[in-house]
Amino acid sequence: MEWISKSNILIVGLGLMGGSYAHALKRLGYHVMAIDNNQETIDYALKNNLIDRGYSYVNEDCIKNADAVIFGLYPTTFKEWIKEHQHLIKDGALITDVTGIKSCIVYDVQKMLKPGVEFIASHPMAGREVYGVQNSDDRIFRDANFIVTPTEKNTPEAVDWCKSLGRILGFRKISVLSPEKHDEMIGFLSQLTHCIAVSLMTCNESEHLADYTGDSFRDLTRIARINENMWSELFVLNKEVLLEQMDKFADEFKVIRDMLSNNDIEGLKSKMRLSTKRRAYFDK
Repeated sequence: MEWISKSNILIVGLGLMGGSYAHALKRLGYHVMAIDNNQETIDYALKNNLIDRGYSYVNEDCIKNADAVIFGLYPTTFKEWIKEHQHLIKDGALITDVTGIKSCIVYDVQKMLKPGVEFIASHPMAGREVYGVQNSDDRIFRDANFIVTPTEKNTPEAVDWCKSLGRILGFRKISVLSPEKHDEMIGFLSQLTHCIAVSLMTCNESEHLADYTGDSFRDLTRIARINENMWSELFVLNKEVLLEQMDKFADEFKVIRDMLSNNDIEGLKSKMRLSTKRRAYFDK
């Protein structure tokens, strides 16, 4: 199912990701509407031609005219919005999201939705260490990955539509995972790495380290500039998976520590060779 230029696209939640979606869709000729509870956000998006219409309140006419709705809300806020306002979404509309956790969201939203409206979840694996519509930029989608997370309630047409969304936004690779596999993957690739970055920045108090650091520390801690409201919610919602990944990391870190303590140079070299080999997959 390909998109058509006259589609009315509503974005609910115009932060970094919602704003970046707006950038791309407006540039491609879609009629982009937005709802965000911050009037300054709406004003910025209108002034910079990111959207055609925008409201800082739930505008019923806007929702009723949307052919597709993209939700850029925090997970729990997303579910609350659906519970309160999903009756306004017109029959035949498709909705998707950008949330970084799926299992605790997808099934609840699909269960709440009225007949005639389909939710096909997705996750753009792109972002920056800053947030807010003023930092949005659809160039973050280039060379990035896009994940669609369907359930048995989704139709093939909706899955194809969501893949098409990823393609027109400019993502490099489109993948399909179950919500459970997605959360397992994201617990390691994203949430654990943010925990490590935060730990690096909080384990040493010296404010003068920036005067001495090199690129390795900067690269490792780029994501330590973190949106505490969003990420703390994501951590808790995926707690069991994240705790398991943290334990695995702690175990592996101890192995390397013990090798160093025991002057096991060959063991350290073996770990480094394995690390180099596995890192090469990400450079392809």
